[in-house]
Amino acid sequence: MNDLTISLDVHASTPLYEQIYHYIKNEIQNGGLPFKERLPSSRKLADYLQVSRTTVNMAYDQLIAEGFIEAVPHRGYFVCDLEGLVHIKPVITQGTGEPASGEKTYQFDFSPHGVDLNSFPHNAWRKLSKELLQEEDKYMFRLGDPQGEWELRETIAVYLHQARGVNACPEQIIVGAGNDFLLLLLCSMFGGSMKIAMESPTYRKAYDLLCNFSNDVRIVEMDESGMRVDQLEKTGARLAYVMPSHQYPLGTVMPVRRRMQLLRWASAGGEERYIIEDDYDSEFRYKGKPIPALQGYDRDDRVIYIGTFSKSIAPSIRVSYLVLPLRLMDLYKARAGNISSTVSRVDQMLIAGFLNQGYYERHLNRMRAVYRSRHDVLLEELKSFREICQVSGENAGVHLLLTFTNGMTEEEAIQRAAAQGVRVYGLSGYYVGEARKPAKNTVILGYANLSEQEIREAAGVLRTAWLNRG
Repeated sequence: MNDLTISLDVHASTPLYEQIYHYIKNEIQNGGLPFKERLPSSRKLADYLQVSRTTVNMAYDQLIAEGFIEAVPHRGYFVCDLEGLVHIKPVITQGTGEPASGEKTYQFDFSPHGVDLNSFPHNAWRKLSKELLQEEDKYMFRLGDPQGEWELRETIAVYLHQARGVNACPEQIIVGAGNDFLLLLLCSMFGGSMKIAMESPTYRKAYDLLCNFSNDVRIVEMDESGMRVDQLEKTGARLAYVMPSHQYPLGTVMPVRRRMQLLRWASAGGEERYIIEDDYDSEFRYKGKPIPALQGYDRDDRVIYIGTFSKSIAPSIRVSYLVLPLRLMDLYKARAGNISSTVSRVDQMLIAGFLNQGYYERHLNRMRAVYRSRHDVLLEELKSFREICQVSGENAGVHLLLTFTNGMTEEEAIQRAAAQGVRVYGLSGYYVGEARKPAKNTVILGYANLSEQEIREAAGVLRTAWLNRG
């Protein structure tokens, strides 16, 4: 029998029973305690370690539950045979300061997909989670409505009407884990092999997803107002995917006249046509009043509206929502109504409480102020770049574009910035299909995940990289 020379730290944050548990587990996995080795009795080990017997019993119970030891009546505790047990080894990286994959690290990253995680509403989230789980409602852990919880859908309908001018009732709303899932749901509804029109440049992930599901994606060029409806007419498409409130990645805001042209396109023709409106970051606008959603102008029930909380709260929230035209509800129920909701009921009710109790409104107001301040700091810093580039797409969202006018290419700008520890992103990667591609001389700067001080420092580094062009 092994006496187990365990050294306990009574001042550590890890409970004593966990320290005992981890020591014995590691000894078994590393061969220090072989198969069939007998362990000290709980009373003997407690006396030896000067801890309560309950503490030792808790450690032994956990080891028994995980299959590392077994309790034999009237004989004691013995080490089990490890064959078949899973041993997940910790990942050990070399002390080089580089990720294990070898991917380059950057001091400053102007990611256009970032959000300010430092401003996440931890206290409100913790309070709501605690209240929700204290209710001990067993129904909360059962499979819910495929469209999402009624309370959340009702809350979303009210929010969308007040904030975005969207006309919807809870029956039209479907909740899903991210926009990707909602697009897959639409593919299931329409059966694939659909002719879908998309702008170029566009949200590349949506383009790839729609192409991967055997849809016939037709590319339509843009002008200063967004998707060109004259070209759209020639594609034969039944669906048009647009981002009218803030086109990604160009930042174009579609004016009312072009919106009316799109709605007329959807309403015309012998076959049914629909517009997919991706309203991904409409909450953040810095010039003028928020632009109402295209769906609010729709009088012929032709707009499929997609929204998300990932951009306004945090990417890991993964709660998005779809507002289907009433005319499509029968099609949804027939072809996709049996697909279970991909968001847990707990998370759905948490979001509903976050909205209903006013936390979301306060969080949005705070984040608008934070992003507006960073937006203004970046624009101020970029004034010294006027001799080499032009700024665009700065009136909304959390990114802007720099187009070089001094002959510098996108690739050169990216490489020069990277050499100084700053990551910027090229626009050319967002162009898809066979549409005409402009000169490759534009980069994207996202500022949501950088503090004001970091923006100033990063801009100073970019001045060195781009203005001192030898």
